[in-house]
Amino acid sequence: MAAPTKGPRLGGGPAHERLLLRNMATSLFKHGKITTTETKAKRLRPLAERLVTFAKRGDLHARRRVLSMITDKSVVHTLFTDIAPQVADRQGGYTRITKLGFRKGDNAPLALIELVLEPVNAKAVTKKPKLANAVKATDVVAPAAAAVAAEEVVEEVVDAPAADAPAADAAAAE
Repeated sequence: MAAPTKGPRLGGGPAHERLLLRNMATSLFKHGKITTTETKAKRLRPLAERLVTFAKRGDLHARRRVLSMITDKSVVHTLFTDIAPQVADRQGGYTRITKLGFRKGDNAPLALIELVLEPVNAKAVTKKPKLANAVKATDVVAPAAAAVAAEEVVEEVVDAPAADAPAADAAAAE
């Protein structure tokens, strides 16, 4: 089992922190999103993502490990049957934390933690040309580029009078 976090706990001792996180995870999977303080949301995120990963596995041992954290069987059933198939193709990042501002009474920073159930959109792969070393580029590419540029200039010069000639002939015929 992992060692408890160092520093102050959320509202009390380590046992209270575990209970608080278990209840928040249950509410998150039950409602899809919850509003809480930023610190609690940041502490909840790794636990919730680990439970979703267990639900994606879907075997009996994973279900029992989730049931050890979330004691509400209907929420565990929802997690395994509804949430896990929706995030099956997602490689992590099952939760999103959005900062909301400050609470009115004690000015505590609030955050919305929600499940990300949208399908993953594959990003378009853009190939960028590799940049060559500047010294190598000037030695190797410069002579070849100069030869290609000279050929282009020659082709343009040859094509330019030929393109003007029919126009001149048409003007002379009138």
